[in-house]
Amino acid sequence: MLSHLPILQVIVPLLGAPACLILGRGRLAWAFSLLVSMLSLLIAALLLLQVYDLGTISYALGGWDAPWGIEYRLDLLNAWLLLIVSGSSTLALLAAQTSISREIAPEKQVYFYVAWLLCLAGLLGILATGDAFNVFVFLEISSLSTYTLVSLGKDRRALWAAFRYLILGTIGATFILIGIGFMYMMTGTLNMADLAQRLPAINDSYTVVAAYAFIIVGICLKLALFPLHNWLPGAYSQAPSIVTVFLAASSTKVAVYLLIRFTYTVFPDNFSANDFPLHDIFVTLGVLAVFMASAAAIYQGNIKRAIAYSSIGQIGYMIIGLGLGTAMGLQATLLHLFNHALMKAALFLALAAMIYRVGSAQLSELKGLGRQMPWTSMSFVLGGLSLIGVPLTVGFVSKWYLVSAAVAQGRWPLAFLVVFGSLLAIAYIWRVVETLYFQPASEQNRQLKEAPLPFLLPIWLLIVGNIYFGIDTRLPVIITAEAAMALTGGTP
Repeated sequence: MLSHLPILQVIVPLLGAPACLILGRGRLAWAFSLLVSMLSLLIAALLLLQVYDLGTISYALGGWDAPWGIEYRLDLLNAWLLLIVSGSSTLALLAAQTSISREIAPEKQVYFYVAWLLCLAGLLGILATGDAFNVFVFLEISSLSTYTLVSLGKDRRALWAAFRYLILGTIGATFILIGIGFMYMMTGTLNMADLAQRLPAINDSYTVVAAYAFIIVGICLKLALFPLHNWLPGAYSQAPSIVTVFLAASSTKVAVYLLIRFTYTVFPDNFSANDFPLHDIFVTLGVLAVFMASAAAIYQGNIKRAIAYSSIGQIGYMIIGLGLGTAMGLQATLLHLFNHALMKAALFLALAAMIYRVGSAQLSELKGLGRQMPWTSMSFVLGGLSLIGVPLTVGFVSKWYLVSAAVAQGRWPLAFLVVFGSLLAIAYIWRVVETLYFQPASEQNRQLKEAPLPFLLPIWLLIVGNIYFGIDTRLPVIITAEAAMALTGGTP
C-alpha cells in the first residue's frame, strides 16, 4: 500500500467527490468530506517522510515507464506543498458545516462538498504529477470546481465574481496550454523531467522562449500577481467564508509551485544566454504587489476584501524571493508559502466566525466584538501580528529570511522595501483592532455570543501553529533549505 501513496493522494479525494454526492445529505456529506480530507493529509505526511528519507519518488501509472507513460514524481518541493494543501483543507472543513449553515441553502450543501473534494483533488493532482499536460488537466478540475464554490456565496455579487474569475482563469489556462503545446512541438515529450533534458539543446529557439512566456503569463494570472490580480478581491470577498479560508491557504500556493517548477526544473537556466531579465521583472512586480495591494487594503470598508488585497501583497513577497534567484531567496519563498497558509487561514477563519455571528464583513458592523467574542477577536489580533511579521510568529521568520537573502546580494534598498512593506500591514490590521476593542458595541452586537467550538478549534490550532513555528523553526527551515538547494543545484 505504501508504494501506491502517490496515486492514492489524488484518487482518494477524486473518488470521494461522487461518493459524497451519493450520500445526499448535508451533515453526512460534511463528515465524509472531512474524513476524506484527513486521509489525504495522512497520505501527504507519509509521502513527505518517504521523500525526506529516501529521496525523489517516481510512480509510473499503468506500468508504463516515463517518459512514455504518465509519471507522478515527488520531491521535497511538491511533497511540502501536498502537506500544506491537504492540511488547510482539513482545518477549514472542521468549521465548514457550521459556517455554510447560514450562507448556503440546505439543498445545495451536498454540491458544495462535491465541488470542494474535486477542487482538493485537482490541487493535489497539479502538485503530484510529473506530466505537463496533466498539470493542465488537473488545473481545469480545480478551477471549474473553484468557480462553483465561489458562485455559492449568499450574495448575487458572488455570481459576478465567479464569472470574472472564470473568464480570467480560462485565459490563464489557455496561455498555459499554448505554452505546453509549443514545448511538445519542439521536443515530442510532455514529461517534465524529460523536457528538462531536451530543452537546453534548443535553448535559442524562439518557440521555446514563446512557450515559457505563455506559461509564465498564464501562471501569473492564476497566481493573481500584480497587475493580473483583479479577479482575486472579488472572488475572495464574495465566496462563502469557509471557501475563502481554503482558497487563501492553498490555491495561490499551488500557482507559486508551478512558477517554481517550470522556472527551476523544466527550464533550468534556459534563457541566461539571451540576457532575459526575468529575475528583475519578478522582483519589480513583487515590490509593486506589496505596496499597491497594501495601500488598497488600508481603504477597504469590507474587512474580508481588505485581507484579500493583503493576500496579493503577500504573494508579492513570495515572488521577490523567487526573483532573487538564489537558494536563500527561494527558501524564503518556500517558507512564506507555509507561513502565509497558517496566518491567512487563521485570519479568514476568525473573520468567518465573526460573519457567522454578525452576518456581515463590514468594518462598521464589528464594533465592540472584542468584548462579546474575546477568543475570536484575540485570534484575529495574533494572526494580524503574524501577518505584520512580529518576532515569535511565523510571519517574522519568512520575512527575516527574505531580508537576509536580499542583504546577501548587497540589495539593501530591496531589504528596506520589504521591511517598510511589512509595516504597511499595521495600518489595516489596526483598523480592525480599533473597531473590535476601542469602539462601543452596537445594541445588536451586545447580544452576541462567542463563536461555536467548530470555529474556535481550527482557529486556535492555526494560531498555535503561527506561534509554535515562529519559535521552533526547525521543521520548515530544514525542509525548505534542502528543497531550495536541490532546485538551485546547490548554489547558495
